[in-house]
Amino acid sequence: MPFCPDTTIAATYRRDRLAHRAAGWELQQRSATHGAGYSSAHVQCIITIMILPFTKMQGIGNDFVVVDARTGLEADWPEAAVAWCRRHFGIGADGLLVISNAPDADARMEMFNPDGTRDFCGNGLRCVARFVADGMPGAGRRQLRIATDAGVRQCEVAYDGSGVTVTVDMGLPAFDPPGIPMAVDLPEVVDYPLPLTEAPSLPSPAPRGRVRAGAALTISALSTGTTHAVTFVDALPDDAEFLTVSPEVELHPLFPERTSLMWVRRVSESRLSMRIWERGASETLGCGTGACAAAVAARRKGLIGRSATVASAGGELTVTWDPGEHILMAGPAERVFEGRVEL
Repeated sequence: MPFCPDTTIAATYRRDRLAHRAAGWELQQRSATHGAGYSSAHVQCIITIMILPFTKMQGIGNDFVVVDARTGLEADWPEAAVAWCRRHFGIGADGLLVISNAPDADARMEMFNPDGTRDFCGNGLRCVARFVADGMPGAGRRQLRIATDAGVRQCEVAYDGSGVTVTVDMGLPAFDPPGIPMAVDLPEVVDYPLPLTEAPSLPSPAPRGRVRAGAALTISALSTGTTHAVTFVDALPDDAEFLTVSPEVELHPLFPERTSLMWVRRVSESRLSMRIWERGASETLGCGTGACAAAVAARRKGLIGRSATVASAGGELTVTWDPGEHILMAGPAERVFEGRVEL
C-alpha cells in the first residue's frame, strides 16, 4: 500500500486541482486504505497524481514527446525523458522536448535525450517551431524565434497544400576543437585518424571504407549546436560494423562530452545519404544537426555544392551552407498523436 507522507494533501487537493486545470493539466485523486503498523485503525489518505497532456511529433522519423510547459509547469524532466522515451515500456521517442516561455523569443525549447542528458536537436527544433506556429494566428508563412541551449534560432513555418515545411537557421558551425569539444591540439579536425580498439572481424586487408580492430576511423569533427563526428564511406555500414564502431566513437576519450557519429556516403554533387548514431539515443532514423554536420563537412571537402539533400532512413532534409554563412536546414515536421501521461 502507498504511504501518504503529507497529511495536508487532502485539504490542498481541491485548490491545486483548480489551479492545474486552469494551466491545462489535470490532477487525479486516488485513495488508499493504509493500516500497516496500526493495531486496528485504518487511515484513509489521498494520493495526488498529475496527468499531463503531450503531443507526439516527428521530423523525418526523428520522434519526440513534446510538452507545452508555458503555463509554468516544472518537473524532473531528465527523469521523465528516461521513463517516457523508453520504447515498448513508455511512450517511446528519440527525445523529450519541453516548451517554455522566453523573454527574447516566441518560446524556449529544452531537449532531453532518452538517457536523460540535456542536448540540442535540429529536428526537435523544427518540431517545436511547428508546434508553436500552429497556435499563432494567420495562415501561410509564419516567422518565429525559438530560444535553445545553442542560442536563439530563427525559424520559418510554411503551410501549403502539400504539407508543412519548417526551415531553421542553425547558426554558424564550430570547427575549433574547444568549440566541438574534442581534446586534440589542432586548429581544426579534418580527416583525423581516430584510433579504435573494437571492430567486427574483417579480412586483411579490410575492404575499402571498412574498419579493423586496432585501426583508425577517419573522421571530421565539428559542432552544429551539438558535437558530431563525420566519416565518409563508399558504402553505409552493415549492422556488425555500425553497432560495434559507433558506440566506441560516441564514448571515445577524445570527446569529453561524447559525440554522435554520422556515416556518410556521397551520392552526387547535390545528394548525401547517411546512417546515424546519436549520443544518448543510439541509432535514429533522422538527425537534423547531423545532416547539417554531414553537409558542412562534405562541402568543405568539395564533395557537394552549396545546397544538398541529405537522406537518412526516415526521410530527407535540405541543407544549405557556404563557408562563413549560417546553416539553413529545411524539412517536414509532423504531429503524430495527442496523449496524456502520469507525471
